[in-house]
Amino acid sequence: MNLNAYSPEIIIGACVVVLVVMLLIACGVHLQRSRRRTEDLRRHFGPVYETALAYYGSRRRAEAALESRLHRAARFDVRPLSPTQRARFLSEWDTVQARFVDHPRGAVVEADELINAILVARGYPGTTFEQRSSDLSVHYPRLIDSYRRANSIAITAGKNEATTEELRTAMIHYRALFEELVQTKTIEMRRAEAA
Repeated sequence: MNLNAYSPEIIIGACVVVLVVMLLIACGVHLQRSRRRTEDLRRHFGPVYETALAYYGSRRRAEAALESRLHRAARFDVRPLSPTQRARFLSEWDTVQARFVDHPRGAVVEADELINAILVARGYPGTTFEQRSSDLSVHYPRLIDSYRRANSIAITAGKNEATTEELRTAMIHYRALFEELVQTKTIEMRRAEAA
């Protein structure tokens, strides 16, 4: 092929066309990855994804925060409870539930403390409620709203400001989380078995 037969304008034009096509392909690949990332995060986090969108105000910032949670959680040594731990926590839960009949406020506060003890035993390192709920959202995203509501009621109960109905609601939320946390297999083990 003799390049001298082509004018410089044709060669430059061809190069521009090639660059534009390459740029369009790169943009398409980036857009596809971005969509896949959004779909993956939305599927993984469920309602937590929408909450993050509302909180951060932009998709990019919300997704960065959720990915940060995933990376942080990947470093955890989350493990199932030992049979001894599980039996002890089941017994403690039965005591907390029985206590609710005569002392609902105290029972809700104890339920909150029991959930925190289980989280520590399972390997969740968060020291504040916000950090614990953020960490927990990676593995149990559909229970986080319930956990937040129950904790809010527990705080109100500690100030003697919660109604009996609110206390009952908190116990229902804590029970749902408790039942998940004392499973003999971690959520990852159950997901792997289902796949």
